[in-house]
Amino acid sequence: MSSQHQPRCKTASVASHVHASTASIFHRPSLVAAAISCMLSAPVLAQQIALADTAAMAETVVTANRIEQPLSDLVADMSIVDRETIETSGAAGVADVLSRLPGIEMVRNGGPGAATSVYLRGAETRFTAVYIDGVRVDSQSTGGASWQNIPLDSIERIEVLRGPAAAVYGSDAIGGVVQIFTKRGEGKPKPYIGLGWGSRGTVTAQTGISGGLNGWDYSLGASHASSNGFNAKTSAGFNPDADGYRNNAFNARIGYQISPNQRVEATALESYINSGYDALVSKSAPMADDRSINKMQTLGLSWQAKWSDVYSTRLQYTQSRDYYATKPSVYETDTRLHNYLFQNEWKLGASTLTAALERREDSLVNGNIDRMRSQNALALGYGLRAGKHTLQLNARHDRDSEFGGNTTGSAAYGYEFMPNWRATASAGTAFRAPTLYQRFSMYGDSSLQPEKGRNVELGLKWGKGSNSFSATVYRNNLSNLINYVGNTGACPGNVGQFGGCYANVANARYEGITLAATTRVGVVNLQGSVDFQNPRDTDKDLQLARRSKRHASLSADTLVAGWRLGAQMQTSGKRFDDAANKFELGGYTLWHLTAQKELTRNWSLVARLNNLTDKRYELARTYATEGRSGYVGVKWMAN
Repeated sequence: MSSQHQPRCKTASVASHVHASTASIFHRPSLVAAAISCMLSAPVLAQQIALADTAAMAETVVTANRIEQPLSDLVADMSIVDRETIETSGAAGVADVLSRLPGIEMVRNGGPGAATSVYLRGAETRFTAVYIDGVRVDSQSTGGASWQNIPLDSIERIEVLRGPAAAVYGSDAIGGVVQIFTKRGEGKPKPYIGLGWGSRGTVTAQTGISGGLNGWDYSLGASHASSNGFNAKTSAGFNPDADGYRNNAFNARIGYQISPNQRVEATALESYINSGYDALVSKSAPMADDRSINKMQTLGLSWQAKWSDVYSTRLQYTQSRDYYATKPSVYETDTRLHNYLFQNEWKLGASTLTAALERREDSLVNGNIDRMRSQNALALGYGLRAGKHTLQLNARHDRDSEFGGNTTGSAAYGYEFMPNWRATASAGTAFRAPTLYQRFSMYGDSSLQPEKGRNVELGLKWGKGSNSFSATVYRNNLSNLINYVGNTGACPGNVGQFGGCYANVANARYEGITLAATTRVGVVNLQGSVDFQNPRDTDKDLQLARRSKRHASLSADTLVAGWRLGAQMQTSGKRFDDAANKFELGGYTLWHLTAQKELTRNWSLVARLNNLTDKRYELARTYATEGRSGYVGVKWMAN
């Protein structure tokens, strides 16, 4: 699924459910009017708003229902990012790339390599299921993927599914799914090498080769990135040194076409990060060079077979590891996941039936914790594309070795009620099992129950030729939300002696509206999105920490004398750093510039200037963010 001929970035948005009380988010009509004006006054000026062209809409994706489907057939709310977009984005990590998509915010405790969170539609980072080449990555310590571990240079393509997908993927997919793909080789051997230099002693290097011969295809890559960094922790009592990082990564993808209808494939990825952070200065460790060590490993083996024109199967085994340690202070946590999948697909006329058997095994070693659990699942799906109608139904039952059964379901419908106009509606349930750390650490409670979500959406999308506009409204209610609480009656037994525990004590609601569009004005391509949301703790009627009520992104690019020049704006409203809403984080607006040129047939150059105005802002209280920075890179690739 190479992205060489894909458009730079596409958003296929579904609309969400317009609930009566959702309107309370938008009690200031002027803000909505400004947002719509920002999106080029759609739908009145809809002809000026652009989307992917007809060829792009024929592109296939796999994340929505775990099978290949034309992007134009989906009811789901999806975005796709290709390699060209990543290379010209100027982003420091995969989370930075995602934060420029509709409905996504990012928080990082310092510079690249530091702990990173991604909020999809306002949902906690643990509520997004993350896959790399079909391999689930997760931490049974912190919950959710360790975003800082994912090497950006290894990524060829990203598919982002917004909205719950537990009926397809099981536990974790409450806010959505992010699937990352490395490059698949084809044709004659294509070696490449790249070097880059940037501010604060930043150095990058990449090399690899891809190709195919006699039924085999292969892609191998290695990368290095390092930086002197900047002081991550700005408050008194912490080491004022620069907190740099080193990242080495390797990825491989090898496939063999046994016959026209059968293929086997193996994928592997490994990433190692050594990054600085600042712990509180103490007598025993005055001005210590505190370091965090992150390791991520993935391995996937799959066999795909098409037995007839209507029936095909996929058998897959995957495993992943998420390892984190600190020094000189001693802390270590090690998560390992094993997954077994047997996927079946039947195409019957305009209908598609799917059935999957899946087993997931999680284990955690952390201090005195050495635990394992498993989940067995049966998932069923039915899709129909008939004329103006699109229907997708999914149901799944997961049986956990400790909690028993969880059944989830989803239903989505799309209707082309006029030429170029499409309305969609969907509803779904989801859950996340508590982590092994939340249950068995010194702060744990073994009686914790899964967190559960109920989501509804409604939407509207218009598209004609290269023009489109989309609006998505959603409401996702969460129950049994797990929070860390003080030593209250919620803590069982002797757990409270450590100052608190994890408990199912909260309920939350993620609701909002997303507007997205792209257009071409003369020789300039424009695309942007704006989000109005209200992520709240509904028990206390407080805004959830580190999430804003408004955020937006706008980008422009054009071709001038062989140079592709780009500019991007990101803006976010104020947030609160804590659950009690006592510590406010101010809003911010960032500007970035990029330039790219093919110097010769084999050589290309990319230049970036991030945070053009040297804006000072915080994503997490007392943690610094990078000021103005530049980068220049060159790349050679065989044709």
